Amino acid sequence: MADILVQVGKRVRELRKARGLSQHALAEKCGFTFSYIGGVERAEKNISLINLSKIADALEVGVHQFFIYSHRYENLPANEQHIQEIVAALAKHDEKTVEMAKNILMEVLKYVKQ
Repeated sequence: MADILVQVGKRVRELRKARGLSQHALAEKCGFTFSYIGGVERAEKNISLINLSKIADALEVGVHQFFIYSHRYENLPANEQHIQEIVAALAKHDEKTVEMAKNILMEVLKYVKQ
């Protein structure tokens, strides 16, 4: 299996989850079957650029986002993965919304026992 397919598949999954979409929901937005999306994420499909563009549109990202990955993030602890998902979800919002989310999070964290 080609490493690029693995890396792109992981990135598709990461971006999909960060947006709170199931494979079914993403597939519906793209006009694909959920099994096709699963195959892309598992690197079982040699995805075409046209289909990659459709997935990018559905996820509201540029195609280049599928090629932004780093081996140093592959074995992140679960809490770091959650943080990455939060950051990715916030990245698509405007500054006011991000600031509001930060303020809410800071308030919640005041009441969490360390």
